[in-house]
Amino acid sequence: MKIRILVVLFLAYALSSEVVHAQAPGPRFEIFFPPSAHAGPITGRVYVMISNTNQEEPRLQISRTGVPFFGRDVQQLAPGQAAVIDSTDLGSPIESLTSLPAGDYFVQALISVYSEFKRADGHVLWMHDDQWEGQEFNKSPGNLKSTVHRVHIDPSANPAQVIKLNASEVIPPVLVPPDTEWVKRFKFQSPMLTKFWGRPVYLGATVLLPKDYAGQTMRYPVLYEQGHFELTAPLGFRTEPPTEEELKANPARRARAIQEGYQLYQNWISDRFPRLLVVSFQHPNPYFDDSYAVNSPNVGPYGDALMQELIPEIEKRFRAIQQPYARVLAGGSTGGWEALALQLFHPDFFGGTWAYCPDPVTFTNVEGINAYSDRNAFFKQYDWRREPTINSVETDGRIRLTSEQRNHMELVKATLGRSGDQLDIWSAVFGPVGANGYFDPLFNKRTGEINPAVADYWKQNFDLLEYLKKNWPTLGPKLVDKLHIYAGTMDTYQLNYAVLELEAWMKTTENPHYEGFFVYGVGEPHCYTGNATRSERLIEIAEFISAKRPYAEATPWWPH
Repeated sequence: MKIRILVVLFLAYALSSEVVHAQAPGPRFEIFFPPSAHAGPITGRVYVMISNTNQEEPRLQISRTGVPFFGRDVQQLAPGQAAVIDSTDLGSPIESLTSLPAGDYFVQALISVYSEFKRADGHVLWMHDDQWEGQEFNKSPGNLKSTVHRVHIDPSANPAQVIKLNASEVIPPVLVPPDTEWVKRFKFQSPMLTKFWGRPVYLGATVLLPKDYAGQTMRYPVLYEQGHFELTAPLGFRTEPPTEEELKANPARRARAIQEGYQLYQNWISDRFPRLLVVSFQHPNPYFDDSYAVNSPNVGPYGDALMQELIPEIEKRFRAIQQPYARVLAGGSTGGWEALALQLFHPDFFGGTWAYCPDPVTFTNVEGINAYSDRNAFFKQYDWRREPTINSVETDGRIRLTSEQRNHMELVKATLGRSGDQLDIWSAVFGPVGANGYFDPLFNKRTGEINPAVADYWKQNFDLLEYLKKNWPTLGPKLVDKLHIYAGTMDTYQLNYAVLELEAWMKTTENPHYEGFFVYGVGEPHCYTGNATRSERLIEIAEFISAKRPYAEATPWWPH
């Protein structure tokens, strides 16, 4: 009897093992790397990118609305050992390899290498260590990629197809542009952030110098231009005129920006243009290309590091006027939120801000999600009906992405909020630490279910409108005349709705009554900055600074 039971158990185990190891239906990718590319085992994430074209590598074609890609986490993957991606892995925008239409494709594998972070709070995390590329895993130095292969895939005709990809190429180091007469760069290891993360973490800045800076001893006002990680000159400043080919190769808005960058240079070197320092920060971190310039339990004390380490270093290296009236802020999107938040959180340090298309200034519309009243981030419930939450739109109202599609794309990029993308960084910056050491998410990335406790944490700690409401009696008098906020009425990511809510509340303020300065571009998408050119906006900012200076102080920095 006992022998019969053992035989039955053995057969059951054998059958279950066979099921586990059987190939899932649809094509199967086996990805490996040689010891010449990476000597030791890799903990990280492997990807396959699939494209119809080979105009550029498939790894460079993924985006919110880009080509299909699929990913899977790996732990201690050894050289020569295959990592598998098959139909059990989530993909974007096609969720399963079984749904891939039959055809000829260009395919490429990528391996993102994670590093161990022994954080100061006792948690040990495995994340991608930025290599001064701005958390772009598909471009990050040290990550591995395969050559591009053309293959025929037909899930129905060949359900057991196996495609082997050798990630033998190492992405090379970032080439930092050389300094010039006009543009200087520096980078240093941050003591505060290194202590927090348990590994070296760096801060940096790119500084645009005014005309005749080297031949002068005077000090200058500073425009701190906030935005995503970038190593090029602030404000798109460029000394070479764009070519016709360059302008034709870019969309109209980008082409205009390129032209304005050269026009700025032409004005910058004229005798009567205001002479300012323009500074952009570099503060990438394991979660994103930018820290949002605040202290966060997940991302670290970046607010303190920027205010106590980076800005003092800038003011030591360059001749800045070290007074609040001469320190102003500007930025768009992420930089718009930072430009506003830095002014609100440090009203005695900065003298004014120009915040363009800022990320949600209140969390009643987080790319379509109302963090405070919605129960699910992917759907709106209307009595008996449930409709998809819209994440992003075109200027004619057409839907670009739903919230579910947007978030599943981030989930394909990485689990545990390590995608380096927008919704994940908001949860990392605004949310509490989870039990596993990674952030406690606002909502479940697969189902969309919202956690009200986390939503309340966001509200109490990082909702800028709520911060103004709670602190207006002391904060309001310090902000009068300093807030300039711009948004398009058809902002691609619906960021204008939070701006409208902020404006409506500011109209009700008392003691002092200050309504702020709000400008809306009718029908304009993300990121509307007003109708002024960059040169015209700099003159506007210079006039603002000049009017705020102490009465007896001259303006040798503006010879007009």
